[in-house]
Amino acid sequence: MSNKEKKIDIEDGNITANDEITDQCAANETQTACENDQDASNETVDQKAENGDPLAEAHATIKELKDKYIRSMAEFENYKKRTRKEVADLILNGGEKAVAAILPVIDDMERAIDNAGKAKDIKALEEGWELIFKKLVKTLEGLGVKKIDTVGKDFDVNYHEAVAMVSGMDDDQKGKVIDCVQAGYMLNDKVIRHAKVAVGQ
Repeated sequence: MSNKEKKIDIEDGNITANDEITDQCAANETQTACENDQDASNETVDQKAENGDPLAEAHATIKELKDKYIRSMAEFENYKKRTRKEVADLILNGGEKAVAAILPVIDDMERAIDNAGKAKDIKALEEGWELIFKKLVKTLEGLGVKKIDTVGKDFDVNYHEAVAMVSGMDDDQKGKVIDCVQAGYMLNDKVIRHAKVAVGQ
């Protein structure tokens, strides 16, 4: 077939090929238009906000605040869980330091009890118990426990509990502690047991 016949064939009979080319071009144009629309719709709120759109700025602010709120709530929930665990551990094991400090004193007492029946010198046994008692007092002082002063002190309801009134006292003994029935103790600056005392009147 000559070039002339090919030209005629294309002009006269190859309409289908031309239609396919036209359809393909239309499809390409449609795809390009869709991609352009998608690009336009994919423009972020932040980009719109930068362009001065008040609504977009408001949406961007809301998005930022919502993100901060969600993060803050998550952090707060973690903080609550951690705090509850720490409080539970403190309640359960809060006396660990005190118990560990007293254990050596208990060991001394057990040895003293085991040797009590073997001791021939009562005085040596008494001295041993006195040493253990002093060690216990010193250990408690190291933990912040202090005995409340009583005898000869002015009666103070913050530290003393009057269990008896002793009449016939001299003027300088009235209102003062005459005797201590049961010792009182403080833990640091807090009274954990009031001293039970007899007060002159």
